[in-house]
Amino acid sequence: MNTLEIRKQLLVAESELNRAQLGEELAALSAGVRTVTNRAKSFSSMASVAAVVVAGLAAIRRGQPGVAHAKLSWLQTILKSAGMVSTLWLAFRSQSRNQKAI
Repeated sequence: MNTLEIRKQLLVAESELNRAQLGEELAALSAGVRTVTNRAKSFSSMASVAAVVVAGLAAIRRGQPGVAHAKLSWLQTILKSAGMVSTLWLAFRSQSRNQKAI
């Protein structure tokens, strides 16, 4: 066996090692991308719920009378609270269903 054949075999072996390392690095990269994607989805879920809460609070503030002395009746207070609770419930419920589907 001459030196050229030995060198060729060493280069082929080195190429196989590099190919195996590249496969491992691609697997690690794809796992990292999956982790970032899952975190982004959970962050967007939280941001969506926060937006619903802010919108609910803004709707309640908009519904307040202009006069500071005027009070809502207990029935109006209960109805407004129930409306906000149902909005939040639906938002949380849809978010949990979306998370389970993933």
